[in-house]
Amino acid sequence: MKITLSIIKADIGSIGGHLQPSDKLLNTIEEHLNSYGNDQFIDFYLGYTGDDVFILLTHRKGINNRQIHQLAWDTFMVGTATAKKQRLYGAGQDLLSDSFSGNIKGLGPAVAEMEIEERENEPFLVFTADKTDPGAYNLPLYLSFCDPMHNPGLLLSPKIGDGFTFTVMDVSHTEQDRIIQLNTPEDIYNLAALLRDNERFVVESIHSRKSQEQAAAASTTRLHHIAGKYVGKDDPVLLVRVQSHFPAVGEILSPYSIGHYVAGFMRGSHHGPLMPVKKNTTVSYFDGPPMVNALAFCVSEGKLTEPVDCFDQPFWDHIRDKVSRKSLDLREQGFSGPAMLPYSELEYGGITHKMEELEKRFDFR
Repeated sequence: MKITLSIIKADIGSIGGHLQPSDKLLNTIEEHLNSYGNDQFIDFYLGYTGDDVFILLTHRKGINNRQIHQLAWDTFMVGTATAKKQRLYGAGQDLLSDSFSGNIKGLGPAVAEMEIEERENEPFLVFTADKTDPGAYNLPLYLSFCDPMHNPGLLLSPKIGDGFTFTVMDVSHTEQDRIIQLNTPEDIYNLAALLRDNERFVVESIHSRKSQEQAAAASTTRLHHIAGKYVGKDDPVLLVRVQSHFPAVGEILSPYSIGHYVAGFMRGSHHGPLMPVKKNTTVSYFDGPPMVNALAFCVSEGKLTEPVDCFDQPFWDHIRDKVSRKSLDLREQGFSGPAMLPYSELEYGGITHKMEELEKRFDFR
């Protein structure tokens, strides 16, 4: 029987600025979810990364289901009410509408969903990122699914050697979804040409070419495209199935050892290396650094095991030290050059008004 995995994430209030949600807020959300019993979903897991709360749900209603999205929206609204009572910072920040319109996509929260036929054993990973945008997953997904330097299974396993189909979205096209599908390995250079632009082209999903099963689903929400102004970074989520016809866990995690540079950090307006962190890690230095957490689960008839914290292992302490050094190196440049995002990504901020005023003061000679 098919089940659906849905992960939905939002910043609805945090302690001391952009640091982490309060215990009371999390307890409120958990109590609200428990009040549904088994009427709407099979199981859930609640957690946070930085100042963002995320909910992982299992159910049999399929993707883009109105009831599931309504449930998530109502849960975030209940949490927001608690955040407002506590006067937490940014209460309801990612909820960009006063009412639910049938689908939570486009209303602010990050969403990734997959409807799957459960295998004999069904392991999968949940990635939750903070202080960055959906393009942060582009390079890791490319390396995990296309590059034998990180995925030796492409050479060694007949189950994944046929490659994968990537669905890539042009997130700058806001009138409707604009997508392209590319097959690897033959389209590998075309895929690289798109994914180098993290702010415009984003991996939406990946499918196995051998089994046709879905391997990955990522959120593609860009908040400033929705709100028309800067309201916070997009803080994306990602679901990845592993083993058998998909890459192994280690092949999915390997690219995160790079600490590659992504958009985010303070006011969502800078570049910084992506730090793999333990679950429930708070934000700190320069409203960052950009961070990602990975939790591993197995699921049986919709019931989740307890999670394994993939980045809570001594190896990743060394990587975090490396990422900290990379953060400091780039932060020494302050606002100059590649340290800060280009104007195309700052156009909704206060710098737009500065530039408009300065334009009036220019003269010709």
